[in-house]
Amino acid sequence: MEGVGFATGYDPGMTIADMASWMRKAEDNGFVMGFFSETIELMRDSVTALAAIGQATERMDLGCTQTVRLRNPLVAAQTLASLDELTEGRVFTAPGACTKTHANRYGIPEESPPLALRETVEAMRALLTGKPVSYHGEVVSFDDAQLGWSPVRDYIPMLIPATSSTGLQLAGKIGDGVVLNAICSPEYSANAIEIIRAAAAQEGRDLDDFKIVQIVNVSVEDSHQAALDAVRWEVASKFDPIQLPFIAGPKMRVGEPYIQEEDIALFQDAWARGGKQALIEAVPDSYVEGMTASGTPDEVLERVQRYRDVGVQVTILRPAAKHQTGRIIDLFSEA
Repeated sequence: MEGVGFATGYDPGMTIADMASWMRKAEDNGFVMGFFSETIELMRDSVTALAAIGQATERMDLGCTQTVRLRNPLVAAQTLASLDELTEGRVFTAPGACTKTHANRYGIPEESPPLALRETVEAMRALLTGKPVSYHGEVVSFDDAQLGWSPVRDYIPMLIPATSSTGLQLAGKIGDGVVLNAICSPEYSANAIEIIRAAAAQEGRDLDDFKIVQIVNVSVEDSHQAALDAVRWEVASKFDPIQLPFIAGPKMRVGEPYIQEEDIALFQDAWARGGKQALIEAVPDSYVEGMTASGTPDEVLERVQRYRDVGVQVTILRPAAKHQTGRIIDLFSEA
């Protein structure tokens, strides 16, 4: 299957060495993109992981999410240019909005997420030219900054990770592409792509070179039910107290048909009653089936194809469990 990538970063049991090894296997089996998600749950950091993955691979494009404002734009640009040098020009970045939840988690003052994201992208692009830069925005401001060496490339792609309508519109206006969120259905993706196209049209942008990629949670087992159960926590985690505020509502407003308003209170009650396990048990099969690619090998292949049918160009596959990783890579290298 063309346009397949491999995603990692969420599994606490997978070391950075494991990630690099699996990424090399994915590249050897024809995967075109490797992606690392830096998460609010404080899993491994993106810079260390991407450096290791870059050394283990030779051809595939490599990217990662990084929430803006957690790193100064100067530091972020410096790091990105260094990783691009290390990988000989194979890196892209996915700078994500710093939401209220992120700000509270990391102990930083709240700022307008769209404004901070736009200003950070503008500032980083200017810095990556290698020329002296001064930037004065409402959130980002600095004088006379310049990379101390000539970067390998003076333009590194920035794909905007987006879930909400606001984020999708911003991706269409300023992004070199978009990274659509995990735990989303193909129906959501179709709606999201239309929002991006409309925003780009308002700006008079040509999307011929715009890259549409999506993280797709994949769970493959010999039985359909076993596959659903293996990825159910990944779905349930989007409704825990940390992620619920900036995940469920925005997805529903874009048009995610599998999340029902009346279920939100049930999920919150389940968490309050019994934490993680109760929340897992509260999430119905329909949520898992609708917002992941899970099932037997044939079912998984068919489900991933549905994302491609609505306009996703690169499906970045994220295994539900470590023991599934090799099987998923083999399955899609044969497709």
